[in-house]
Amino acid sequence: MAAVSLVSMTMALVKEFDPEQPVVEAIRAGDRHVFADFVRRHDRWVRGVIFGVLGRTDPVDDVAQQVWTTVWRRLAEIRATDRWRPWLYALARNAALDAGRDVTRQRERAREVAFGSTTTVSRRDATLEADESYWAAMAAIAGLPELYREPFVLRHLSGWSYQEIAEVMGMPVDTVETRLVRARRLLRDALRKEAE
Repeated sequence: MAAVSLVSMTMALVKEFDPEQPVVEAIRAGDRHVFADFVRRHDRWVRGVIFGVLGRTDPVDDVAQQVWTTVWRRLAEIRATDRWRPWLYALARNAALDAGRDVTRQRERAREVAFGSTTTVSRRDATLEADESYWAAMAAIAGLPELYREPFVLRHLSGWSYQEIAEVMGMPVDTVETRLVRARRLLRDALRKEAE
């Protein structure tokens, strides 16, 4: 009986161990090389969070750069290094929300200057038009309501588990599952309309 509880306790400890905790500690101590590796490993999902909030790809590079600069400056503020993922998620999400507000203000000012005329910006790079299905899918994802877009991007573009999404978004796993089902349904409908 004691062997079973020892095995289950060991399994629980192994399951809870986060291999990034020593990395976070090294970054807090000022190790730039470790930080560069950390950025390489986690940049994709940070960008996914930003895209999930904004629904547009054009500001993602700038916002991601801002996030990583802030991480370097403020990582020492984290008291519990095992909470680095929710902290980084909140940082990326808030930076994206701020960027979204800035873009909205800039658009309003531009409309005022142009006396209400609206213009659409064409794609800047002809190579981006080469894969129309990719861009149609990205546009459909961008068109999802934020409520569904965020978990969709974290799950399907960043590869997060339902549990990780639930933890950083502060909701039950069942809610994450429901939102993902709804997001996939909306996405299928949007792509079907696009194909017709």
